[in-house]
Amino acid sequence: MVSKLDLYKVFCKVAKSESFSKAAKDLYLTQPAVSQAIMQLERELDIRLFNRTPKGVSLTNEGSILFEYVNSAINLIDVGEEKILELKNLTTGELKIGVGDTISKYFLLPYLEAFHNRYPNIKFYIVNGTTFELCSILKSGGVDIAICNLPIDDPTLELRPCFDIQDTFVYGEKFKKIFSKPLSLHELVKLPLIFLEPKSNSRKYVEDYMISKGIKISPEFELGSHDLLLDFAKINLGIACVTKEFSQEYLNKGLVYEVQLNEEIPKRNIGVCFLKSVPLSPASTKFVEIIENK
Repeated sequence: MVSKLDLYKVFCKVAKSESFSKAAKDLYLTQPAVSQAIMQLERELDIRLFNRTPKGVSLTNEGSILFEYVNSAINLIDVGEEKILELKNLTTGELKIGVGDTISKYFLLPYLEAFHNRYPNIKFYIVNGTTFELCSILKSGGVDIAICNLPIDDPTLELRPCFDIQDTFVYGEKFKKIFSKPLSLHELVKLPLIFLEPKSNSRKYVEDYMISKGIKISPEFELGSHDLLLDFAKINLGIACVTKEFSQEYLNKGLVYEVQLNEEIPKRNIGVCFLKSVPLSPASTKFVEIIENK
């Protein structure tokens, strides 16, 4: 069955070439098929669109008016298809990523660089927030994907763990004598502690683990930045709960020291999150592939 759009495409081709035979050749159709298409369109519109002459065809006044609109519409459709193809080939478009400051600084930057080197015409939009905030933004359509601290308990989200991290505690020079031997968590909580603020997913994970061991924490300081945790520990304000992988510069330079515990807190993950109900865009798909394969 020939669609109305197909008829209009034949109409425009005939109008431009002023010949049924030339239009048929360009459209890879037979001349009778082109003639039939024009006759069908004229019947449906109840108007004559072309003047037929031995030398070819020319538009009637009504046909000329119709051509202006139809040709513009088809050109717009072609442009739209080209834009879709560009998006599929990642020659244009945007990628909206939700991520916290710490994960952005210590984990995400190399992947942003790798993606940008491959697809320089894709624009990045970065939205910062806590894991809880980012999940909310993701579900409202504010970002395409989010890079978050796992675990997350949300059945609407697809979670792809991509990097293992270890929670640990660090201290400054003043506390060296206390940590001359490994301590238990029960002994550790008797010291001044420095944690991230309660709404942080990292804080919640460690706190839940300690509660499962019958240990309740009462931090001396609650901060909004991982870097501040390290700085507070460095100047001996307390024992900071940090992510080991994000603290290597301070540890390697001897600015802080890692607490040796009798038992390690179980590792957790950083992961990519996106909505199960919404297909990933081509840009998002490629970015997730880069993270998972690098």
